[in-house]
This record gives sequence, C-alpha cells and structure tokens, in this order.
Amino acid sequence: MNKEMIIERMAEEAGINKAQATKALKSVFDSITTSLKDRNKVTLVGFGTFATSERKAREGRNPQTGETIQIPAGTVPRFKAGKALKDAIK
Repeated sequence: MNKEMIIERMAEEAGINKAQATKALKSVFDSITTSLKDRNKVTLVGFGTFATSERKAREGRNPQTGETIQIPAGTVPRFKAGKALKDAIK
C-alpha cells in the first residue's frame, strides 16, 4: 500500500474527498515530523510510538571499493509497534 492508496481509503471511509484526505494525512505526517525534530516522542495508543535515537559515529566500508569511510554521528527516527498493532497482524 502506498500513500495514494491510503488517501483513497481515508476519503472513502471518512466520507470526504481526496483533497481533504490528502490535507489531513499531510497534517498528520507534518505533526509527527515536527515533534521528532524537537526530540519529542509521538505515541499513538494502540498503534505505536515514534521516537528518535542518537547514532554514534562509526567506521564503514564503501561496498564498491572496499575503502574504509567515516560515518558521522546522527539522529535517526525509530518506530515501535504497539500491542494492538502487533496483535492485529498475528
């Protein structure tokens, strides 16, 4: 399922048009992104939790040349599925 399919399903199930569904979905994504940029967790009870974690700098290898490269430290997004989501897909 891709973003367009989600928008179609949202519009159908909520009884709204695709433009409204697109705007709503974009708002949800923007809100989650903004919270994660501010290093806040986003918890959707029954679905899961979005959070960030810090990744240390490390060495890696260029797969084409085998050369050792330095990978800088950074912040990465994480998602942990909630119990209801886990149970729904068993």
